[in-house]
Amino acid sequence: MDMKSLTIGRLAKQAGVNLETVRFYERRGLLAKPPRTASGYRLFPADTARRLRFIRRAQELGFSLTEIGELLSLRVSRRTTSADIRMWAEAKIADIEAKISSLECMKKILRKLTRVCDGCAPVAECPILESLDREDA
Repeated sequence: MDMKSLTIGRLAKQAGVNLETVRFYERRGLLAKPPRTASGYRLFPADTARRLRFIRRAQELGFSLTEIGELLSLRVSRRTTSADIRMWAEAKIADIEAKISSLECMKKILRKLTRVCDGCAPVAECPILESLDREDA
């Protein structure tokens, strides 16, 4: 075995993910299919751990796997500029702000519903459930 190659177990440990995560990213095309030994072991290049950490951090920042695939492609393209990457980050910020706004609206409605429910009525008369069941909601 090449000392710079990693088995799936060693790769997962170095990247701080589990084996199924490595397999999942491989199936999704975020990791290249590695060569196998005669006995069937996958041997990943050592820099795959760095790529896995990149994927995980991008997910933590809210990027979808599709977006991460595009970011990985942009990362290796000679035509990509840092302005391109900044544009991606700004678009993600706008997306996050829209989600926050939507969540705030949901919270406001749920707060209003919980204020009108004293928790004492029978379930059949619950104002929260009635509100969810209304056609005009």
